Formats: sequence, C-alpha cells, structure tokens
Amino acid sequence: MAASDTTAVPAESGTLNLSGKRVIGPIIRLHANDNVVIARTDVGLGVALEDGAYRSRSQVPAGYKIAARDIAGGEPIRKYDVIIGFAARDIPRGTMVHSHNVEFREFDRDYAHARDYKPNRLVPPQERATFNGIVRPDGRVATRNYIGLLSTVNCSATVIRKAAEWFTPERLAAYPNVDGVVAFNHALGCGMEMTGEPMSLLRRTLAGYARHPNLAAVLVVGLGCERNQVSTLLEQEALETGANLKTFVMQDTGGTRKTIEACIAEIELMLPAANDVVRTPVPASHLKVGLQCGGSDGFSSITANPALGAAMDILVSHGGTAILSETPEIYGVEQTLTCRAASRAIGEKLVERILWWKEEYAKGRDVQINGVVSPGNNKGGLANIFEKSLGSSMKGGTTALMEVYKYAEPVTTSGLVFMDTPGYDPCSATGQIAGGANLIAFTTGRGSMFGAKPVPSIKLATNTPMYARLTEDMDVNCGEILDGTATLEEMGIRIFRELLDTASGKRSKSELLGLGDNEFVPWQIGIMG
Repeated sequence: MAASDTTAVPAESGTLNLSGKRVIGPIIRLHANDNVVIARTDVGLGVALEDGAYRSRSQVPAGYKIAARDIAGGEPIRKYDVIIGFAARDIPRGTMVHSHNVEFREFDRDYAHARDYKPNRLVPPQERATFNGIVRPDGRVATRNYIGLLSTVNCSATVIRKAAEWFTPERLAAYPNVDGVVAFNHALGCGMEMTGEPMSLLRRTLAGYARHPNLAAVLVVGLGCERNQVSTLLEQEALETGANLKTFVMQDTGGTRKTIEACIAEIELMLPAANDVVRTPVPASHLKVGLQCGGSDGFSSITANPALGAAMDILVSHGGTAILSETPEIYGVEQTLTCRAASRAIGEKLVERILWWKEEYAKGRDVQINGVVSPGNNKGGLANIFEKSLGSSMKGGTTALMEVYKYAEPVTTSGLVFMDTPGYDPCSATGQIAGGANLIAFTTGRGSMFGAKPVPSIKLATNTPMYARLTEDMDVNCGEILDGTATLEEMGIRIFRELLDTASGKRSKSELLGLGDNEFVPWQIGIMG
C-alpha cells in the first residue's frame, strides 16, 4: 500500500496525514473510503471528532479504531480502503471498533496476478549508495565477521555452546576484527523423517548458515548416530570441508569433553585468518534485508511498517533486496502483492504457499492465519489477522514482487521478494538469514526484544511512549511521524541510512545488549518419532 494512496486531509479536519506535512489531532483518517478512523492518542468519552461531526461514545485507547459513520451489521470494516473484517452487529458512529464487534470471516479477493506490475526504476550504478562491507574472496559481502558452530542434532548442542562460551571478550581481545564466536544449536536432527521436506528444510537452513558471508569460518558438529548425519548434510548441500569448514563427530572424537577441546583448538587456528579482514566501500546492492514485525499495535500500519517500506523502496532502487516473510501475516491482503508480481507465475507461487498453510499445515488449528492474533497484538489495537496483515505487508514497500521462495532457500533475485515462513519471529528470521539476509529490520509497537546473530538487527518503534520506555532496545523512533516531527518520507530515508551505518559496523541496540545467541530456530514442519 503506497503512502501516496492515502488521502490528503485539509488542516481544519483535525486529522493527521501520512505524507508531507501533517496536522496533529486526536484521530487519523487513513483513506477517504474508510468507515473507521484511528485514535492518535487516548480519546475520552464525548470528545468531538472530525470537526465536531460526531463525538466518541466511549473511552478509546490510542491506536484503536473508531466508527467514522454508522456501520450496519455484516458490513465490511475498511482501513486503508482494505477489508479487515465485518461488523458483528450495528456499530453507531463514534463507537470503538475492535474484536468485540468485528467478525473475522473469509471473503473473495481478486489476485489480479501481475496486473499492476511496473519494472523497478534503478539508480545508475555510479550514483548508488555505499556501505563499508567485508568482501570475501569469492565476492560475497559480509556485514559482520563471526566464527560459527553448527550442530547437526540437539545431542551436540551442548558441545558447540560450551566451545563458543570459552571465547570470552578477553580471549578474543587479540582479534579485534572478529565479532565473536557463536553457537547455532537447535532441537532437531533426530527423531524425525529421514527424507522429505522436513529434513531437507533443516539441512538447507544449516547449509545457509554455513555459507553465510557473515561467518568467516564454520565448525559442524554431530553426535554420530543421528538421522541428520554430518556426511549426508555435506553431500546433500554440496558443502566442502577445508580451511574454513571443519567437522567433528562426538562418537569418533572421544565424547563431550574431548570434542569441546577439539573445537576450541580448531577455532584458535581459524582466528588469525578470520581477523585478517578490512572493511571497504561496496554498493548497497549487496544488502539483503530480512523484514520482521513483532509485538505489533494499531500504529504499526501507520508509522514503522510503511516507513520501513519507504526505506525498502529506496533500497530496491539502489539494487538491493528486501525479503518480506511471515506468511500468516500477509494473509487477507496477499492480493496487494500478487497484483504487482513480475509475472503470473510468481503471484501463483505466493497463493500456493498460502493455500498450503490454510488447507494442509494449519487447517483447524488455533493459529493466527485462522483469525486470532496474539494477546499482545490484540491489546495493541489489532482486531484480527486481516488487520495485522494489512500493516505487516507494508514493510515490503511498493515495488514489484520479483520472486517467491520456500523457507531458507538461497535468495538470488534482487528487489522485493517473499520467503514462506511462520510468523514466529526467531523462526522466520532464521529462514531469512539462511537465505542470505545480512541485515534484519524489525518493527514493533509493544516492544519486542530481538537479535539474530550473525546478522545485526535494528528495531523500529511505532510510537514515542514505547520508544521512551525501551530506548535501550530501540534503534529508530518512527513515532515521530505521529508526533508531527518527521514525515513518512523523511523516516524512510532515516531508516535507509541507519541500515547503511549498521551494515558498515555500527552496533545496533540488540548487539550492544548481547542479544542473538538463542534465536536460531529452524522451522519444524514434520512429525517427531
């Protein structure tokens, strides 16, 4: 949904626009066709709204919806002129509109595959933005420089964790260009299908991390009797051992203590070469940004998400890649992506993924793609998944949808792409990183705390009160859009610059807090046995 699609409202209306100069007032009208408006601040009982045309009929928290006219029972509720539900009963003008009087039900959507596709306009190469990245010998570009340990199975998780913990900041002081040694342990690798998509998904996730440019060197550690054998992982994913990729099998190495000691010794041999790097200017086209939102609220679709979308439009114009994900959180507004897909086939790939979720993976289960959002989202003003999806999809901006990927598949297409992932942020970001994302941009209204080694994450707050409470965790305050101190376009530019600075080595708030050691969460889609 483009910022230009919002309606310009004259100053005397007492509402707030999303682009250009804004007017501070108690409510926000997002589109002329909407039958709801949004409370910009807490609205008391009897407050005059929209030039005194009507009054609030109750107290309405900031971020919640208010009926802008009488809405008949069964009538669609429209926000940004997009259907987000249906009136469960007659809703008089001025009434708060939320999950208590909004019904979630399916409705027909016109996917209009590729109907609105327009080729992306690219900045000439010589004029593109740059950042200071680490160029690997094969030409891949890193934003960070870690040594990583991967477990093939949960049984080797403790070994890689203990080995990584040995490399304290004091022991790494002689290697200032190494950002750390990090263990990527998980709960899978055995007690699961030997073949098929569940095992293939796990292996391509592990291989995606093993190949990630942000890892200067990697150790892969297995137990020995697990279903996800080290040798099979290497063979299936075409991983070759060498100076920067070593493997250990605990049952062959001599057990827990000896394998930990062997890992430590091997990493000590790897550190001098890992430290021998310099940052050099490289084009922003090397950036692949994984887009995440968590702890969303009623302002997510008004400030942080569209502002991030504006930043992604800039990134795409400079040749970079934006990876939109979280399939359950675009459900209900997927037509806004399929209509601008580069081809019908791409649009149909997205619809196929959604149908898999609805008809196979999540059918009959109490998950958000079937309607109900998390308690925090609901308390933040979101009535159902359609409303959350409306905001979530905005993170991708307005450019053409260039490709659709399965979870953890290598992302090789520039521009806006989609990767099929759950809405659970650590699991979703794990897939994006395995696919090649070298930055994560994470919007939040309630205040999610998140990091994702080996990739830096920046946090974008939707509102100033939350930003003020959680300043140590938040990188950018998109609440300034609500406050009237920044335009949507200005915030998009600010986010783009923050991404360039972070990619160049500036520490994000999550990095300063040490987050990211526990957020490696491969998607578990198979049965356990």
